[in-house]
Amino acid sequence: MWGRHAKTSLGNTLRLLQPLIILDEGHKAYSPNAKKTLDGFNPCMIVELSATPPKIANVLVDIKGTELNAEEMIKLDLNIRNLASASWQDTLLAAIEHRKLLEERARAHEANTGLYIRPICVIQVERTGREQRKPGLIHAEDAREYLLRHPEIRPEQIAIKTSQRDELKEVDELGGLMGRDCPIRFIITKQALQEGWDCSFAYVLAILANPGSRTALTQLVGRILRQPNACKTGVSELDQSYVFCFQRRGAELLGEVRKGFGLEGLEGLEGRITADAEGTMQPQQSVALRQREQFRKVAKDLVLPAFMIRDRGEWRLVHYEADILSRVPWGEIDVTPLAGLSLIESGRGDMELRAGLDSEPLMEHPANGRSAMPAANKEPAIDYLFAASHLLEVMPNPWRGREIARQTFDALLERHSTKKVSDNYTFILESLRRHLESERDRLSRKVFSDLLESGTMRFLVVAENMRFNQLPAKIDAVPGKQANREDGGQYLLNLFERTNEDELNGLENKVATYLDQQERLFFWYRNRARKDYYVQGWKRGRIYADFIFTLKADEPGTEDEYHQVFVVETKGIHLKQSADTDYKRSVFDICSKHAAKKDWAEFVPAMRDRVMRFEIVDEDEWQNRLNAMLPA
Repeated sequence: MWGRHAKTSLGNTLRLLQPLIILDEGHKAYSPNAKKTLDGFNPCMIVELSATPPKIANVLVDIKGTELNAEEMIKLDLNIRNLASASWQDTLLAAIEHRKLLEERARAHEANTGLYIRPICVIQVERTGREQRKPGLIHAEDAREYLLRHPEIRPEQIAIKTSQRDELKEVDELGGLMGRDCPIRFIITKQALQEGWDCSFAYVLAILANPGSRTALTQLVGRILRQPNACKTGVSELDQSYVFCFQRRGAELLGEVRKGFGLEGLEGLEGRITADAEGTMQPQQSVALRQREQFRKVAKDLVLPAFMIRDRGEWRLVHYEADILSRVPWGEIDVTPLAGLSLIESGRGDMELRAGLDSEPLMEHPANGRSAMPAANKEPAIDYLFAASHLLEVMPNPWRGREIARQTFDALLERHSTKKVSDNYTFILESLRRHLESERDRLSRKVFSDLLESGTMRFLVVAENMRFNQLPAKIDAVPGKQANREDGGQYLLNLFERTNEDELNGLENKVATYLDQQERLFFWYRNRARKDYYVQGWKRGRIYADFIFTLKADEPGTEDEYHQVFVVETKGIHLKQSADTDYKRSVFDICSKHAAKKDWAEFVPAMRDRVMRFEIVDEDEWQNRLNAMLPA
């Protein structure tokens, strides 16, 4: 009678919408049933995320382990220790003592920086089930009982995580493992943490079992690799990870993990894994690399410019918080555009019920997490204090943050009901935070420009007591595979004797090869992020360029061995149009403009008459840009 019609269902709705599917651990979805299920949603595209894509996968973006390491996202070196003992208790005790040492280092680091780290030890056992506790097998309860015999370990510091027993769930409900109030220092597991679990506080892995496969072993080791805050601490022990293994030969384990790194998307980092058969866990010995002799005299006198501010009659480095952020005129922030936000009616209400002593249930919005009111008698209230605390990262003044939040919500309340505004509380807060970030950066740029125009801040070279703006005389490097030019030859114009492979990604190696082959080049240097020269702009993060290189004088036979200095940042094609690249390009343009002035090197005679340029080079035009910089 009605003819054919589509059956009403969520599945058919999705098929009509042709969704974009983003699939984590995409390598697991290649079975016929998995592919049939995904195809059944009629997707416009399937984007897979995987550390181990199969050969038939169409790889769009490949992020190497060396890139993760360069961005300080992982703890390396990975140190493996295999005790020559027949007792698993000795292995566990060594892990306990090393975790204790790491916590001492973490407390000292927190006292100096305010950054909180609580090192965690992950313990892998052979059995976890209630009926599986048998002689000769290391059970989760065996490990727990041994830990509790230690005089410094309390029961609340231990959690067991298995497929059937999850003692971390309560911790998650209280703010997670990263919270200051969390007591967890030891996590006992078998296989439950091999995938999908990451906690950057996990530093130590005690393997008391025999992993069934190399993949399982590498995945387990991967749980302790993430660096807290994706930023090196500068404390050697807190920038590395540690494995203690029982009844496994160190060399065998070392080989398995190294090979596993290559299979798990961490190529190029195999040389950053070391084995220690006995004794205390020590960082891998570094070697001192020195500048090539023919460049030393010139490099010693090369001083790079920085943004300096006049303070009490003297010039000092510009600091973002003290000199830029503190001058931001927060009163000029305009939040009126937020009054036009489109809000939706919440049919579900997204409410939580709490039972008190009254017969009336109390109801609250998870979004604001503060206001509780009788369901029938009161309208939802807007919590401005919570809004101010949510904005602290952007708006460091909580009183000003509260006032801005009030202005925003009051403007919306003129157009919408209190309930509608309350139902959209999280959406409004996030929109306000993003708007404040944009406004803060706009006003910070104005502060930066005004300081330059007034002469309060200048782009100068100052040599006294400043090491970051001079090239290092030596570098302490971990032994690794030497990087070579793309043609296989050794670098000859590198400032230092050698560079490790993991210090150059694919684009950087192409650029280094090109530079090394240019007749006009005097020397080039791979600038190290968070260690060497940087430029401070009007945003918090410092800009660390990739290369610093010098060119010979235009006229042969002049006394100066070099005339031009280039500071170059390379950007992959996927970053060309990013906001971060646009920001760095703007800062570098300002640097080049001020470096073109005659007085930028007035305090360092050796830098007078030098030409200084700052450039952003994109991957799709890198050679053309460098050709222009290094004319024949």
